[in-house]
Formats: sequence, structure tokens, C-alpha cells
Amino acid sequence: MTLQVFFRYIERMEADISRFEEKLNNFVTLFHRLRAENNELRQTVAMKSDEVKRLSEKLDQTKTRVEALIAQLPAAESPRP
Repeated sequence: MTLQVFFRYIERMEADISRFEEKLNNFVTLFHRLRAENNELRQTVAMKSDEVKRLSEKLDQTKTRVEALIAQLPAAESPRP
């Protein structure tokens, strides 16, 4: 292997390493962005779960109140002939 061939080989290796480094940097950037998005989504899911629980409790309370009001209605009178 001549010195000139060796230097071309080294240049190609450096180019490959540079491309790999760029891809790795892109991957790390994407990883951090997706991790942040995942954390935001987890927080949103937790908030929505709390909201669903609160609304479910409110619905149960409303159902109980409506049932109590229905129980207080006077009995329906049968139609007279």
C-alpha cells in the first residue's frame, strides 16, 4: 500500500466517521425531543385521568340527586273512566 493510497483510505474513514457523528447527533437530538414529548404526554394523561375521575364522581352525585327527586314525585294517578 502506497502512502497516497493510505491517505485516501484515511480520508474516506474520516468522511465515514463524520457522517456517523452527524447521524448520531441527529439521533441524540431526536431522542431528547421524544423524551420531552413523552413526559408532556404522561402529564397530560395524568391530568385527563384526574378530570375523568372528577367528572365521574360528579355524574354519580347528579344521578343520586335525580333519583332522590324522582322518589319525591307523587305517584301517577290512573286515568278516570
